[in-house]
Amino acid sequence: MRLKTLELNGFKSFSQKTVLSFESPVICVVGPNGSGKSNVVEAIRFVLGEQSMKSMRGKAGTDLIWKGSKNLPKGSRASVSIYFDNGDKVFKMINDGGENIDLNFSTISISREVYPDGVNKYILNGSEVRLKDINNLLASVNIGSSGHHIISQGEADRILNASPKDRKEMIEDALGLKIYQYKIKEATRKLERTEENIKEVTMLRRENAPHLNFLRKQVEKFEKTKELQNDLLSLYREYLKKESVYLEKEKKDLNNEKHKIATELKDITPKISDNENDNSVQGNKKIEELKIVEQKLSEIRNLKGEMSRKLGRIEGMIEGEERRLAKEIEISIFSPEEVKNLVAEINNSIDDAILKNNIEEIKPILKRIKEILNHFDKNKNQIEKDKNSLEISNLKNTQNELLKEIKILENKEKEMEIEIQHFKNEINKEMEALRDKEREKFSFKVRHQELSSALNLINVKEQNLRREIEAFENEIKEGSVLIGGDILSYKEFVFEGTIDRNIQEEQRRKIERIKIKLEDAGGTNGFEIKKEFDAVAERDNFLAKELLDLEKSIASLQELLSSLKEKIDSEFKEGIKKINVEFQEFFSVMFGGGTGSLSVVVENKKKKRAEDEEENMEDEDIVFEQGIEINVSLPHKKVKELQALSGGERSLTSIALLFAMSQVNPPPFLVLDETDAALDEANSRKYGDMVEKLSKHSQLVVVTHNRETMSRAGVLYGVTIGADGASKLLSVKFDEAVSIAK
Repeated sequence: MRLKTLELNGFKSFSQKTVLSFESPVICVVGPNGSGKSNVVEAIRFVLGEQSMKSMRGKAGTDLIWKGSKNLPKGSRASVSIYFDNGDKVFKMINDGGENIDLNFSTISISREVYPDGVNKYILNGSEVRLKDINNLLASVNIGSSGHHIISQGEADRILNASPKDRKEMIEDALGLKIYQYKIKEATRKLERTEENIKEVTMLRRENAPHLNFLRKQVEKFEKTKELQNDLLSLYREYLKKESVYLEKEKKDLNNEKHKIATELKDITPKISDNENDNSVQGNKKIEELKIVEQKLSEIRNLKGEMSRKLGRIEGMIEGEERRLAKEIEISIFSPEEVKNLVAEINNSIDDAILKNNIEEIKPILKRIKEILNHFDKNKNQIEKDKNSLEISNLKNTQNELLKEIKILENKEKEMEIEIQHFKNEINKEMEALRDKEREKFSFKVRHQELSSALNLINVKEQNLRREIEAFENEIKEGSVLIGGDILSYKEFVFEGTIDRNIQEEQRRKIERIKIKLEDAGGTNGFEIKKEFDAVAERDNFLAKELLDLEKSIASLQELLSSLKEKIDSEFKEGIKKINVEFQEFFSVMFGGGTGSLSVVVENKKKKRAEDEEENMEDEDIVFEQGIEINVSLPHKKVKELQALSGGERSLTSIALLFAMSQVNPPPFLVLDETDAALDEANSRKYGDMVEKLSKHSQLVVVTHNRETMSRAGVLYGVTIGADGASKLLSVKFDEAVSIAK
């Protein structure tokens, strides 16, 4: 027992709430014509999702609502509810993801409501759902949309009149294959969505590719810049550390030496007499000359230092220009013969112009000279390259000049040192010639001058040192612009050995060259570009992975579709065999012999085309569709075509086939609406026997006027029209009626 109760409220002729309980395998609904007994059948159609208003004898949803009578107002809505026993949890649902949902309810209730505006509501156990969900649920218990479980008067031979294709769908529905059709439909929709997603993901990757490639090139450029920065940092760490140690030591040494000289000057000054002896005039002159020479020597040394720094920058600029020129090398050469011919042609043209007196005659000659000169301008790019070559040549000339000047200064420095030594020797000789007292005085003066000169030299060195410290600080600022705060890591650098100023100078030149390369590379925000590249690359990898997953999903869905189609095909063929066994048995009972069977046929149909396609295509596509043919052979007759059967014979054939279909995969219930109306007494008994046989597998709700059929029921519902114009329901249980009668 699966079907429990049916509730009608405001549906057609049932104005009030009416409940039918299905407590017997066979329930008959009887009543006079027009009483509304067929409305019970239509209520079952309605609540199970029937969409054809014609099958419910109406034109619109409002035709299903109680119209009202003299004594009763019209209804505001029509509702029907049906209740099923789900103690064994046989009812299943499939969600939009294709997954099974177990309904953990002991009773399944389905309700449908229709309102005057035509709006329909479907309610499953108190929750509003879609019609799709109702069909999905009913398909799990072999109640499909084809309506094979509800057979109404006049529709008994619908399966006989159906096309082979429609007949095949009805049989598939009866065999419980509809659930697989839903799965195929859902899998097909998923496949279409997945294919659309693949197109979208592919398009996104295609759109993303140019930007990703651009960012990759920028990152590569940044990484090369980063390598230069790392090289520069490596050089800076050693260079700046040594430079800082050297400057600190120089500063400390100069301070110590200055303090020592200042102390000695303070001691020697009082010892020098205020009155200068005439004999010391020559000595003073020598001392003044010594002072001048020492001052010049200091200036030469300063100039030499400035030129050395300038030479380093010139060498860096030469390397940069040579690198640019290397990218632009493209040589265009005029042969000496061409130059000679062009010069001769210009000279001839000028001689012609000199001989002319009229300006109008001279103009063409000038134009020709201009064309000759323009011939030398045919390659402007070469001129630019020549300019670059000239620039390099000028820089190298400057470099050579600086080297020459430095060499000259070095020679002068040596000469000055020799001259100073010479002055000192002469002064010493004069000191020896003076009297002891004057010698002592003069020696103090010489010493005073030496100390003063030394003090001046220290002051010059301090000035140079301050410039070097300023240059050191500027170097740190420039380096921080190129490589950031990492430049300060030089403070933690540790080195061994002494500081060689020549090596330091070579290091500084290398640093200048790398700085020029970095300036040529340009300052881009590499970290932001790297961050954006990582984000875009991660997005591309994600899309690639998603594309791979989608392709796997398509393969899985295609495999599922193939499996479902194979399952439908195998179960359909097996079902046809089982139906033929039952059909033959029922057919033989109905007709007292004969044969009845189903066979699978293949129909060739032309595929519909658009009008423009039909004009352009000569051959039409042929579609092969499977269908079902019904083959019958009546006893004692040669009739084998369905069209040649009488109305009664067609009715018996359709009943036999429908009963056979219900036996192979029995639905929870069958509704028979006056399908026995055309049967005589003998066939009515056969019909009653078949009803009892069917009731062993499915509950039967039978609308009938036939007494023989009524006798097979356990409960009899009588439908009448009351005084208020609405249908009323009376029930009789035959078991109770028999006991009362006794």
